[in-house]
Amino acid sequence: MTSGPLAARWFRVIATFEAISWTALLIAMFLKWIVKAPHEGGVPVVGMVHGIGFVVYLLSTVWAARTMGWSLKTLAVGLAAGVPPFGTIVFERWLLRRGLLTTRSRRGSSATASPSRG
Repeated sequence: MTSGPLAARWFRVIATFEAISWTALLIAMFLKWIVKAPHEGGVPVVGMVHGIGFVVYLLSTVWAARTMGWSLKTLAVGLAAGVPPFGTIVFERWLLRRGLLTTRSRRGSSATASPSRG
């Protein structure tokens, strides 16, 4: 398997995980601050899981951008999408609609050029 499909698959999985961990953190913060749940509502554990997921999302975004040939603007939007809740899902869906999660997005790249072309 080439790195393009692998990077795209991992990016999609990690973007989804990051959004799920955001949801879990929002719920934990609600439990801590509104419900006044014991054990801080799980915020320390869920917060750490979300933090790790966020860093992994950033790394996978850079990897996917390099592999798929995204522009710097698309990379910047992708990195910023990790900040607001569910931004990673919106960004991932935007990439899918524009065909940017395939190696075809590497326009003019010798990596996707046919060997028969000279």
